Amino acid sequence: MTVLMNEEKKAESIITFNDFQIPGVIRFGEGALVTIKDEVLAKKPSKIFIVSDKGVEKAGLVDELKNVLKPLEIPIETMTDIVGEPTFALVERTIKILNQSEADFVIGIGGGSALDVAKASAALQDKKDLEDYFSGNKIIEDRTMSCVLLPTTSGTGAEVTKNAIFADEEEGVKKGIVSSALLPDTAIVDPKLTLSCPARVTAASGVDAFTHAIESYISTNATEQTRIYSEKSMKLFAKHITNAVHNGSNIKDRSGMSWASLLGGVSLANAGVGAVHAMAYPLGGTYHIEHGVANALLMPYVFKVIGKTCTNDMVRVASFIEIGDFSNSKHQALDAVVNYLMKLLKDLNLPISLKELGVKQSDLPNLAEQASQVKRLLSNTPYRLSEEQILRIYEDAYEGGE
Repeated sequence: MTVLMNEEKKAESIITFNDFQIPGVIRFGEGALVTIKDEVLAKKPSKIFIVSDKGVEKAGLVDELKNVLKPLEIPIETMTDIVGEPTFALVERTIKILNQSEADFVIGIGGGSALDVAKASAALQDKKDLEDYFSGNKIIEDRTMSCVLLPTTSGTGAEVTKNAIFADEEEGVKKGIVSSALLPDTAIVDPKLTLSCPARVTAASGVDAFTHAIESYISTNATEQTRIYSEKSMKLFAKHITNAVHNGSNIKDRSGMSWASLLGGVSLANAGVGAVHAMAYPLGGTYHIEHGVANALLMPYVFKVIGKTCTNDMVRVASFIEIGDFSNSKHQALDAVVNYLMKLLKDLNLPISLKELGVKQSDLPNLAEQASQVKRLLSNTPYRLSEEQILRIYEDAYEGGE
């Protein structure tokens, strides 16, 4: 009996499993915006709080959302002060405005920044000691306020992720809040909302989606389930990104990129991303470089190094993006993928060097030190990068690979 009990305990100690989390409902479709009425009616709120940014408001999308909701005759308050690299201070201010409004239903409409602020505000609205949640000392265990998210870009996947990224102005770094409470009740992905997205934002956010897909595909936490999503995301990206950037009125390509973003977001939310994101965070925190631009620029330089540990994955990625069959010449696959990523930056008119973005060469050691501390993401990477290796990657990216 003792032996059996010991065997049972031994068996229990080696059990491994993976959770897979997504919003309660993911609704995708051209014109799906109008169904927001159903979500509101189901919750019967007394007041609605819309979180967005000036660009989305200027494009008329906030008014479009309000017009859809107008027949419900429910009071609406809007907060459109969200900026490209939101801070914890902005989240605190949004929560204060939300509570003063006495609204009980949050709708986020916009890019990743607006969606992150919206879902974080909804989740933290009734919490005390916000600094403990911002620092990671406390985990958000629940959300008591309803939340629906509508992306207007195709890249961040923020509408389906359980994390939100903000800048800590005091420390000059970006930090992530991670909790299933950040998943919205419903994510409504309407490709028509992305038609007004400018070419540069389309390019940067689009390559950001590819970063999510490829990093989560090779992540040490990747599973057969997450790879279904990341693989499909990469295939759709390669097929639609160029036309979406250079012919943004084509709804077919906009729809393809919306799918690429959504699927990449689901994969990153469950498998995690890695070194590219870890190295992008200091660029956002120190230089306020847009997240998508930082990821896009760093990706070829990072994969030039970390790709050496996942040769078979690089062969598969090359196949997904249709740049060749390297099954009989596996050692060539990594170079082909890196060359593809570099060419992509040029084709989409995105910067190819940190020098172009005004980064000071003397700051590179400090950036490397900051990136080396983002252990949550670096541990997902199948290559253990030292601070010195991270510095060398930054140096390579600074010169544009010359």
